Amino acid sequence: MIVATNRRATKTWSLLGDVKRKPSPYEAVTAKFHYHFRRDPAPFEMDPETPLNKWYLRYREGSPLQVDDWEQFRDPYKLTYKDYVATQRDRETFVDGLIDQAEAAHVARQLSPGWIATLRDVLVPLRFPLHVLQMAALYVGQVAPSSFITNCAYFQASDELRRIQRLAYWTKVLSVSHGDELAQTATARGPWESAPQWQPLRKVLEEMLIAYDWGEAFTALNLAVKPMIDALINEQFAALAAANDDPFLSALLTEFELDSRRSQDWTQALVAYAVDRDTNLRGVFDGWLARWQPAAKAGIDALTPLFGGAPTPLAPELVSGNVASRYTNVIEECGLTVHTQTLA
Repeated sequence: MIVATNRRATKTWSLLGDVKRKPSPYEAVTAKFHYHFRRDPAPFEMDPETPLNKWYLRYREGSPLQVDDWEQFRDPYKLTYKDYVATQRDRETFVDGLIDQAEAAHVARQLSPGWIATLRDVLVPLRFPLHVLQMAALYVGQVAPSSFITNCAYFQASDELRRIQRLAYWTKVLSVSHGDELAQTATARGPWESAPQWQPLRKVLEEMLIAYDWGEAFTALNLAVKPMIDALINEQFAALAAANDDPFLSALLTEFELDSRRSQDWTQALVAYAVDRDTNLRGVFDGWLARWQPAAKAGIDALTPLFGGAPTPLAPELVSGNVASRYTNVIEECGLTVHTQTLA
């Protein structure tokens, strides 16, 4: 005798909906963590009139950068925290090797006084703009509408901290051979606050810190300011170091380019995701870029004369042109507009 039994179809738990598959580890630890996005009557379980709720409602839910569903966006690298740490651990091991070799060979002692003067003007104050890039990335991650976006922004902020720490360490190494003042706060703060070459960049960076709309903050940081700063530091400053018999600094700066490339990749993916779902958003991005591109370019152009003052100089107009060329490539890869006045 055959006895009929009722069997339930096996289901896999998933916050992704009825996808009939097991979620990947990346999806399992990332999907729908921002339960508070578009949550009625207010994002967080407090009075809707509390400042926190009003802030998110205005600058996240109220942003012009909106699509019907942000949860389908994916980081091209699909990084989890575990993956990120493993990847960067290997790269930090490589950088440790570079530094150990440089210290063993007493590279810092061999640098010329003229090049040290250039490093004092360019390298030492870099901690301030790089900290702003870190802070802005953390803000974008904090107010982003999906944790798939938040993770990308937070990993980017970690990249910035990595760059700051390595440059700070090397500044201290330089100070051992060329004077303690190189590593003193006043040596960095003085140019950042007062040197005319730094003020246009300082202005745009400080204004970026009060771009509270999440979409504008993302655009200002990842589509205007950071790509230009990265091109200046990772490429042009690296080339200047190589020309001035400082291969260690050149190699160190070039190594940071891998972090920059990952930032550009997830930025391009997010822009494509948004525009694919609403073509009108291309105009939203371009509207913000019309404001932030010229200001970012002015900040870069004001710094290029410092490159021309090195013992073996790079012509300021060449540096500006190279930064503009790379920036154009980044923006065109995103399908957005480089406003002609930006590169004039």
